[in-house]
Amino acid sequence: MAQLPEEITEIFNQLKQQALNVIHSETKVELSLVDSFEETEQILPYLNEMKNISEEAIRTYSQLSTLQLQIAQAQPLASPAMLELLNRAINKSQARIPTWIRSIEEVNQEWNIL
Repeated sequence: MAQLPEEITEIFNQLKQQALNVIHSETKVELSLVDSFEETEQILPYLNEMKNISEEAIRTYSQLSTLQLQIAQAQPLASPAMLELLNRAINKSQARIPTWIRSIEEVNQEWNIL
């Protein structure tokens, strides 16, 4: 079984938790918007934005989990290609998650919810 350094495993786990937090926050904002303003034309773009964020966060969580499992199953070591995928996934996630969080916060502020 290929084993990642503990530092990389921690990064993976933190990124997956952050993706879950984004999904939770997005869902909360989406429900608050619908409860407060119903699905009017005015909020539809925001609802679409929130849904897109959630879908991206779900894909990110899934990708990280799948990659982590594949590396754990690799024998005897993870291939260079798999390690490259790992680096790309980490870099992409580290770049995207703060953007999602900012977008959710902006919608919260703009609509004065939560």
